[in-house]
Amino acid sequence: MGGRTYNGKAFKDLMNSNYYPLSNMKKSVAKLKASEDIDLPTLEYGQYHLILTPASKWPQGSAKYWHKEKGRARVDLSTQPNTAPLSKDEPGVIPLTRCDLLDACVRKCFNSEPPIPMKTNIITHAPSDAYAHRHEIRLEWEYKKGSDKPTLLHLTMVCPYRPERD
Repeated sequence: MGGRTYNGKAFKDLMNSNYYPLSNMKKSVAKLKASEDIDLPTLEYGQYHLILTPASKWPQGSAKYWHKEKGRARVDLSTQPNTAPLSKDEPGVIPLTRCDLLDACVRKCFNSEPPIPMKTNIITHAPSDAYAHRHEIRLEWEYKKGSDKPTLLHLTMVCPYRPERD
């Protein structure tokens, strides 16, 4: 299955409705706080998706493959060193791996007061990309003019290129 279903409009719209705008993000934080299946202070990317959106609502049966695909992404990202700081307001926080940075960013979004909305995007590497065989993340914060406090996270997951199979 790979990224094909996850980079479709239906999946992106469904996921983003949990994190954007701020009012939706607040509802999601409340839902996670009420859940016995998650701990917000130790939250990791991928743990919250099926809590916020039941599997029956995911397009094209994509929830069936979520844990497998999320696990592949986490393994790939955990092998990639990170040198980027968490954010402008926390320049001294430099997680060791790209997976650690991803986790720190989503924790920051869900645990901030007020929470920080996210817009997620899932794309697939082009076959000619240097690291087309592995996952990549692109994390970009938006800030209010003149402030170092983030107001929005743009989170792009780049899935590996996998040739179509017959």
